[in-house]
Amino acid sequence: MKIAGYLIIAFGLVDLIGSYAGFDLWGSLGITLPEVVWRFSSPLELVLGYFLVNLGSRDEEEEPAIAEDDQGAGLTDGDPGEDGE
Repeated sequence: MKIAGYLIIAFGLVDLIGSYAGFDLWGSLGITLPEVVWRFSSPLELVLGYFLVNLGSRDEEEEPAIAEDDQGAGLTDGDPGEDGE
């Protein structure tokens, strides 16, 4: 998710900077956007990318708790662990 978010943010930045430089990114891709959509395309891309990056960050925060449970499960099977107790 985070990688896709970063790619969309990069695309949005190219679209934003290109619009000020007189470059139509969507037009160069062969896609003709209506004026209203074209005007707000780069902010929408940036917001979508930011949302995906944050969504991917939340998923990563939840995974270590699951990994700790998996690691701790081996100690209940009689594994003495590192300190030999």
